[in-house]
Amino acid sequence: MKKIKDIKAWIDGYHEIENLVDELQLSFDFYKEELVTEEEVDRQYAATVEAIEALELRNMLRREEDKLGVVLKINSGAGGTESQDWAQMLMRMYLRYCERNGYKTSIANLLEGDEAGIKSCTINVEGDFAYGYLKSENGVHRLVRVSPYNAQGKRMTSFASVFVTPLVDDTIEVKIEPALLSWDTFRSGGAGGQNVNKVESGVRLRYQFTDPYTGEKEEILIENTETRDQPKNKENALRHLRSILYEKEMQHRLEEQAKVEAGKMKIEWGSQIRSYVFDDRRVKDHRTGFQTSDVNSVMDGDLDGFIKAYLMEFAAEEEAK
Repeated sequence: MKKIKDIKAWIDGYHEIENLVDELQLSFDFYKEELVTEEEVDRQYAATVEAIEALELRNMLRREEDKLGVVLKINSGAGGTESQDWAQMLMRMYLRYCERNGYKTSIANLLEGDEAGIKSCTINVEGDFAYGYLKSENGVHRLVRVSPYNAQGKRMTSFASVFVTPLVDDTIEVKIEPALLSWDTFRSGGAGGQNVNKVESGVRLRYQFTDPYTGEKEEILIENTETRDQPKNKENALRHLRSILYEKEMQHRLEEQAKVEAGKMKIEWGSQIRSYVFDDRRVKDHRTGFQTSDVNSVMDGDLDGFIKAYLMEFAAEEEAK
């Protein structure tokens, strides 16, 4: 049924554009007979082009993982309160983007800042092609603004990193060794509620992972305080672990993707993928050169221009290879 639904979506998209093209031709014929205005034809043309571009954009998301949901993790950089506030602004931006696009979101883990903002958060995003669109957000995001936390009103620069991995669903098999798993429980933080700080509903998962390709060992640590139900939090943490393990396997399994990844900037300070300069009213993506002066809309979740520019550039590279 899932495969049928995917195929039907392409057929429906084609028929929608076919109808729009027919309506555009009809509008032009009516215009020649002076039955409609030039503005009405322009509106019909704009709607048709927008629909075609949206389907073309989706056509670039052909990888197995593109259709999946997303585990989106935001970490504040060095800089204390200023960076933690920036991390919270990014969290709001992505939540608004998901809301605009009809994606379902849930906060899997949230670590609040010392004075304001957040130190880190993990957001689960569910919806068709969520990973395909949001994979362009992986990297360091840089903010330049006059800080409300600086008494002298100086211009401050802050960083936050965004990590994006596919949210694995039941159709993908990932092997987890139970012997390598260990659990801790803790009391969830936060204000109010009879359950908060009284019941150990928060879970901490540790998984001793050995890379089968390189032999390197690492401990994967996942915390989940999403619900007041400890078993449910354990289930969510395991799902997050499956997503991480799938991402690791995917990096080795897909040679083409590895080549594309090698061309991306490393996630480290000083190699940001995008800059948000509030004073100059400019947001610029350094990978594609795409920029906009509508800072408010971007912070309100309007990321379509950046995502489209990224997919157009990197999909073209893959096609050329």
